[in-house]
Amino acid sequence: MSSRKMLIDGGVDSAAAVAPAEHYDYDLFVIGAGSGGVRASRTAAGFGAKVAICELPFHPISSEVIGGVGGTCVIRGCVPKKILVYGASFSGEFEDARNYGWELNEKIDFNWKKLLHNKTQEIIRLNGIYKRLLTNAGVKMFEGEGKVIGPNEVELTQLDGTRMSFSAKHILIATGSRAQRPNIPGKELSITSDEALSLEELPKRAVVLGGGYIAVEFASIWRGMGASVDLFYRKELPLRGFDDEMREVVARNLEGRGIKLHPQTNLKELTKTADGIKVVTDQGEELIADVVLFATGRAPNTKRLNLEAAGVQLDKTGAVKVDEYSRTNITSIWAVGDVTNRVNLTPVALMEGTCFAKTVFGGQPTKPDYTNVPCAVFSIPPLSVVGLSEHEAVEQAKGDILIFTSTFNPMKYTISGRQEKTIMKLVVDAETDKVLGASMCGPDAAEIMQGIAIALKCGATKAQFDSTVGIHPSAAEEFVTMRSVTRRVPAGSKPKTNL
Repeated sequence: MSSRKMLIDGGVDSAAAVAPAEHYDYDLFVIGAGSGGVRASRTAAGFGAKVAICELPFHPISSEVIGGVGGTCVIRGCVPKKILVYGASFSGEFEDARNYGWELNEKIDFNWKKLLHNKTQEIIRLNGIYKRLLTNAGVKMFEGEGKVIGPNEVELTQLDGTRMSFSAKHILIATGSRAQRPNIPGKELSITSDEALSLEELPKRAVVLGGGYIAVEFASIWRGMGASVDLFYRKELPLRGFDDEMREVVARNLEGRGIKLHPQTNLKELTKTADGIKVVTDQGEELIADVVLFATGRAPNTKRLNLEAAGVQLDKTGAVKVDEYSRTNITSIWAVGDVTNRVNLTPVALMEGTCFAKTVFGGQPTKPDYTNVPCAVFSIPPLSVVGLSEHEAVEQAKGDILIFTSTFNPMKYTISGRQEKTIMKLVVDAETDKVLGASMCGPDAAEIMQGIAIALKCGATKAQFDSTVGIHPSAAEEFVTMRSVTRRVPAGSKPKTNL
C-alpha cells in the first residue's frame, strides 16, 4: 500500500509521509452509502486509502433496516421527486400548447402506474451505477447495518443476522436523515415523502401538512397530476427562511395553479372513514382526503449507531456534533451530510465528503465553505436562491442595502395566456456594490441560478452584472438589465419579520 500524508491527532503530518497502520483492517470505514459517504469513500480511495463502506439493503421506502446504495437523494429524494415534477409539469404545458396551435383533445389521460414504474426502474439503475462507482474506485462494499463499537471499531450485522467486526484508523458516519411524523392522533394514517414517491394509486384528494420545500413540491406534483390539494402550514406564508417577497410569489403561484392554502393552520386529528381519511384542523375545519402527507421535517439517522456508547457527542436533535473539518469529539470518528444537520443539501454532503477525504488522506486540510450555497425548491414553477435574502442582508448590514427587482410575464405566456408572473431579485451592498443575494421564482429558475451562483462566489458587483451582455430573448437576461433601484433600505433599519 502506498505511503501518504494523513491527518494525525488533530494536525496534518507534512513531514515524511506516514507509513500505513498495519494493525487496522481499513484506513477508513464508512457507515452509509448515500451522496456524502460514496463521495468520501471514492475520494479517499483515490488518495490511496484502503476503504470499506456499508449500507442497508435497497428499498424505495426506507426504515431503520432498509435503505440502499445511493441514499435518500437518489432512491427516495431529489431524483425521483424531480422525475415526478417533470411528469406533473406536462399538464400546464398541454394547457399552454393550445394557443400555440396544438389542437389537443379536451381530455388527456394520465397513467400514474406507468410513471411510477419508470421512476422505480430509474432509481434501480442509479443504485447499480453507485455500486459500480464504489467497486471501480476499489472500495469494499458490505450490505448490512453498521454500528460504532469503539473509536476504531465497527460492527456489521449482515442480512442473515451474522455479525462481523472491523477495525479502522478512521470511521466516517454518513447515514443521513429520515422523515418525521408529528405526534397527532391518527398519525399512522399519514404518509411521509418516502411513501409519496411510491404510492400504488394516485390520490384524487390530497392533504399536505408542512410549509417547507417538500410540502410545496408534493402539493405541486399532485395538483399537476389532477388531484385536489389542500396545503396546511403554521406560518403566514410557506417556505420559512426564504426571502419573504419570494415566499409571497410562491404562495400566489400555488393558488394560481389551484392549490388551496390554509396558512396558520395545523392538523389536530386523522380518523379513518368509509369515504377516506377525515382530517380535523385546529381551526375546526373538517375535510376528507385519500392521502395525508406529513412533510414536517427530518431527523438525523443516529438512533441505532451506538454513538453515545462510543463517546461521540450528539446534539438535542440527535445530530452528530462536528468541528469545521467534520470531526467529532472522538479524533478518529468523523461525520458528513444530513446526519450532522448543518446545511442539508445533497451537493453540500458531496462537498463535505470531498473536504473530509482531502483533510484526512490527501494532506490538504480543507474546511467546507457554506457561503453562497445555491438551492432550489421544485414547486411548479420553481424557486431558486443563492446568497442572502433581503431580511438577512438588512440584519447583517453595516450600510444601506439596495434592492433590485423585476416582475414580468414570461414571453411564453404572452401567447399561451397563462397568468403567472416571474420575479427576479438582487440584493446589493450600497457601499461596495457587491451582490449579496439573488433569487428567482419562475420557469427554469434553478438552471439560471446555477450560473448566478458562480458570479456571487467570485464576488461580483452590480456594475459587473450590468456590464454583462444579456442573451435575448430569455428570462435570464433580466438579471443583467435591472438598472433601477426598487428600494433602498437604510443602515440600522429593523428587518421586516420573517413571516
